[in-house]
Amino acid sequence: MLPLEDLRVCDLSRILSGPYCTMTLGDMGAEVIKVEPPTGDDTRGWGPPFIQGESAYFLSLNRNKKSIVLDLKTEAGKDALWKLIRKSDVLVENFKAGTLARLGFDFEQVSKSNPRLIYCSITGYGHTGPRASAPGFDVVIQGESGAMDVTGFPEGPPVKFGLSIADIVAGMNAVQAILLALRVREKTGRGQHIDIALLDSLVGCLTYQAQNHFAGVHPKRLGNRHPSIAPYEMFETSDGFMNVGVGNEGLWKKFCAAIGLQGLFEDSRFTSNSDRLRNYDSLRRLLAGKLKTKPRAEWRKILEDAGVPSGYINTVEEVFQDPQIQARGMIAQVNHPTIGHLRLVGIPIKLSETPGEIRLPPPRLGEHTEEILSSLA
Repeated sequence: MLPLEDLRVCDLSRILSGPYCTMTLGDMGAEVIKVEPPTGDDTRGWGPPFIQGESAYFLSLNRNKKSIVLDLKTEAGKDALWKLIRKSDVLVENFKAGTLARLGFDFEQVSKSNPRLIYCSITGYGHTGPRASAPGFDVVIQGESGAMDVTGFPEGPPVKFGLSIADIVAGMNAVQAILLALRVREKTGRGQHIDIALLDSLVGCLTYQAQNHFAGVHPKRLGNRHPSIAPYEMFETSDGFMNVGVGNEGLWKKFCAAIGLQGLFEDSRFTSNSDRLRNYDSLRRLLAGKLKTKPRAEWRKILEDAGVPSGYINTVEEVFQDPQIQARGMIAQVNHPTIGHLRLVGIPIKLSETPGEIRLPPPRLGEHTEEILSSLA
């Protein structure tokens, strides 16, 4: 049994935020019907790289889905979509606000046809406010959310994340909201409209940086260091880089002993976390000099034995060679009709009784059109 196996999702989304949401629902058993225009999801053409002609970007987000092609500019396409909506539990879309309303598929119209439908909209700025109608891609939102302003080094410019973090967090929020709305529907029998904004989602991630601002301390770019904890950052070893997280005074004592600098623990400049932050530059010089004397593997063994959190700065290649990642099932494999054996990132949500599974490879464009439309007749 899969947690969402009795759920049907009408997926009108494309690019990343919506497909990430619907992929997660599909991993947990939902039947996800991906509705694509005749040209397909834009990401089918995003590359290189391609794998046997299939975009790696598209492949990363669209497993456990069935693809149907509908031209919503035609009456036949609209009629088919209405049939699918009436037999769906959830609709997910990430068009610019107002786009589906112009096609006649806004929440008000759809809910009249299917009052139980949960209608999830994901946009850059949400459906209210002065910028509701503005387009918003991940890179734009990373800047406007404040996330880029606190990312990078003090002497350098703002830096975007190496991941499409606004899209991904919005997709996660959409999954949570859909599950909450399903819970409410169990009690009321009615669906509702979910309004997820990339901007809201990333602003919500500011957490302690936002609270520092409310406390009167303007957050600044600090590179790899933490604004409230020290040492909690990256250090260079003799053969690479690693992170160390000394999150409390007990760990500070263990850390000093483990690296052979017991005197730091008794140094009045570094007694408490607040002291270490005030005297950060001096602390950094002492620790950096010491940690550069051994290779990272040796330091990690020393720190693990002492119970101090630490880890390598892995390349993506190294991530998937990591025995821990392999043991956790974070490399999955599925048989694709064009590619053959296709490796994918595994499912991060682990349930003991009803784990998710990858049942379907990312679909070819329109692969399931006939199957789905005939089932709606």
